[in-house]
Amino acid sequence: MSRPTVLTHGVELDARGIRTEGGPRIVLCASLFYFRLPREQWRARLEQVRASGYTCVDVYLPWNFHETAPGRWSFEGRRDVAAFLDLAREAGLYVIARPGPYICSEWDGGALPAWLGLDPELRVRQHEPRFLAQVAAWFDQVLPLLAERQYPANGPVIMVQLENELDFFDCEDRTGYVTALRDQALRHGITVPLIACSGQGDIEGATGDVPGVVPACNFYPDDDSPDIEPEVRRYAGLLAERDLPLLITETNRRHRTLRRLLASGASLIAPYLQSSGWNFGYTPSTGNWGEPGNFMSHGYDFGGYVSSTGAERPEYAEGQLLARVIDALGPRLALATSALPRVGITADFPTSSSPSALDLDEGGQLVAVPHLGKEAGTAVVNGVPVAVAPDSCPLMLVDVPLRPWGYDGTLTLASADLVAAAEGVLTFSSEVPVTVVVDGTGVEIPAPVAGAPERATIEGLILVALAPRDAVRLRGVDRDGTAHVGDPATARATGTSVDVREARRRSQTPAEKAAGGHELPPTLESLGVYRGRGTYRATADLTGVDELLLVGAADIVDLSIGGAVRPTIAGFGAAERIDVRATTGPAAIEAVVEIWGHANFDDARLPALRLGALRGLGTLWTVRETADVSALWSVHGHWTGRPAPVRVLGGWSSTRVGVPVTYTRGIRSDTASALHLKGVAEPVRVSVDDGEPFTVHTEDPWVLLPAGTHRISVTVPHHPSGAGLGAELLGLDPVTGWTCSTQDDESLTAFATEAAPGPEIRLPLVLEPGEEAWLDIDLPPSHDGLLVRLDGSRIRVTGWADGECVGRVWVGDRPAFSGGDSNVLWIPSGWPGLTLLVRGAAGPGDAELRTLWLESPDS
Repeated sequence: MSRPTVLTHGVELDARGIRTEGGPRIVLCASLFYFRLPREQWRARLEQVRASGYTCVDVYLPWNFHETAPGRWSFEGRRDVAAFLDLAREAGLYVIARPGPYICSEWDGGALPAWLGLDPELRVRQHEPRFLAQVAAWFDQVLPLLAERQYPANGPVIMVQLENELDFFDCEDRTGYVTALRDQALRHGITVPLIACSGQGDIEGATGDVPGVVPACNFYPDDDSPDIEPEVRRYAGLLAERDLPLLITETNRRHRTLRRLLASGASLIAPYLQSSGWNFGYTPSTGNWGEPGNFMSHGYDFGGYVSSTGAERPEYAEGQLLARVIDALGPRLALATSALPRVGITADFPTSSSPSALDLDEGGQLVAVPHLGKEAGTAVVNGVPVAVAPDSCPLMLVDVPLRPWGYDGTLTLASADLVAAAEGVLTFSSEVPVTVVVDGTGVEIPAPVAGAPERATIEGLILVALAPRDAVRLRGVDRDGTAHVGDPATARATGTSVDVREARRRSQTPAEKAAGGHELPPTLESLGVYRGRGTYRATADLTGVDELLLVGAADIVDLSIGGAVRPTIAGFGAAERIDVRATTGPAAIEAVVEIWGHANFDDARLPALRLGALRGLGTLWTVRETADVSALWSVHGHWTGRPAPVRVLGGWSSTRVGVPVTYTRGIRSDTASALHLKGVAEPVRVSVDDGEPFTVHTEDPWVLLPAGTHRISVTVPHHPSGAGLGAELLGLDPVTGWTCSTQDDESLTAFATEAAPGPEIRLPLVLEPGEEAWLDIDLPPSHDGLLVRLDGSRIRVTGWADGECVGRVWVGDRPAFSGGDSNVLWIPSGWPGLTLLVRGAAGPGDAELRTLWLESPDS
């Protein structure tokens, strides 16, 4: 296997780690995204990361945030990424820049522009000329900005990541694709290392094994797993064979786990997501976790050490403490190599199945001893019993020469974190007693409490133990062991909730842009709406029609038939049967379709969750007739002979449990039809007319067929008790003759910003299903901004402040949500005014906005 060539310019990578002009270093990196924060908060958030002890931020650059429409670029205001990078340098931070083209990040479309899907020949994330031409246009814009700000000459950028977790995606020519991206980066003068991260451990799948592209790894283990260390050490060893360090570009946020990764050989540790933010505007994705299909919330927060509003959580101090350990050991740790402990370790608490150690430069080992339990425990390290706090991972030093710290001896064992070392003085952090052994002489230092350091000496070597709360505020230690600790931070007082019941209701509504007539419903993107919503109108004769079939609708569909508003549909493109027996004759049909966001992952189970899938109403059909076609399927496979047995679908009996068996049948319909495979619990393979097989999932067990006779094959894993399958054929006629109108995100934002307020009203506000109200709310001033919570039922609310959409909240029955708090809007400090668009939904009970609660964020 060829070794990647590491391109260096002030940054060097090899098996012993990362070197910059400042020397070898361990890099702690926090994700911090300019596009998820108000610009006026960039500096403070960057300085907050630096104060945590982390020395780097990783930054996605979302393509579709900067190319707002085909060929229309914006790098101003909150899009001024160059200014953000310059601020990072001023804050003393390195930057790992991640321009994609695909970023995932639970962002609309994974940052791929929605209009790419309009070209049926263009294939995203492939070595394909149409896609690569679009990527080149993006890279022509963004890579010069990065090249100008590379370390060390003019900026903080120490690495540039190409693509993101490509090993999750079915890329046909990985080597060709990644090579094309690499070549574009080189053409634009990128000289710092180019990296590519594997999302599920397939190094070659992420990089194509392309020379000049350094593999990195993302790990998301169970924090309580005892098996983290051997998995991570395996990758450290694989990369060391290529003379490369282990770069962990994403992982869990918990510092107990980060310590285990450090001890297992990681030179870069970048937990995702340490510093949280917000998905302003129409930028959240339809998510890649769950049932499937959920909506990413506007609050982008996964429990990292800084909340979406900037509040520091208790884990923030854990980051500061780990950074102090890294600083105290300096080059010794930065040049360490992955190993196993050279001393025996046992414990009376749950711990690693195979603990990790690092062979330190200049001798000795750092050994991680994770306590995965909840009760205090004792470990025996090289025969010495030591106390270990629950839910911790002390980084113990074993057989470390002390001469560099002014003492002629060896630190045989230290059971706690070393947070500072000076001539003749070692300072540790612990919440339990600390055991220190020097040249065979041991001492146990009592557990320190905050504000009361403990001290001991061994033959002139002064040992100081600080409580973690003091260790993170340590200013220095005198030669006599006196520790100087800074004052604790003073928390700002937070206000109580305020109930708001007054608003002004606008008499105007935003104009719709006519989008022409169409035989079948077009996609919103084909109408020029990449974020926003559209309205579809048609008339259908429902005489004798019992139901409609809606296929491919996404994302949020409010459908009314004959003036009756139906419950909101949010099925991510799955076929939806709609009962219309209460309506007969010609009936007006209207559908308002809102884009929540494009899929950020490639989930084949539902049509709208495929990467690059378009949005809109889909196709609406009247169901002309239905027929049960569960019987008369021929069976093929196992020991079946000729002529083929005929059974009901899934009804073959065999001892070959789990072995696929195929059922075939001819099906005829004089019109287009839909085959409904009922009872699908596990994915099944289907082919039509002996064509290429495709997979049908339980989430959308439908197959659309053109008019005529077809041979259908269904292959299922055999179960002795029967597969429980059935089949139903629906004869279909399309609803045609649609007129469309649109409101994109820009036009809605312009109306929210510019339209005049109306007369005063008092909440509660009750709406009819499908009715909308535009409300203006007066907000009190707030130093840290305001969280707005909505008390109501069966409403969807979109909010704007200071000319920006701050988010959307769905109150009442709704699909699953992921991310941060999906029930609040955040109004940043200095963003004046609040305008709400409130839409009522159908269902039991009233659509009602009862009140708004204003809260000050925790600070």
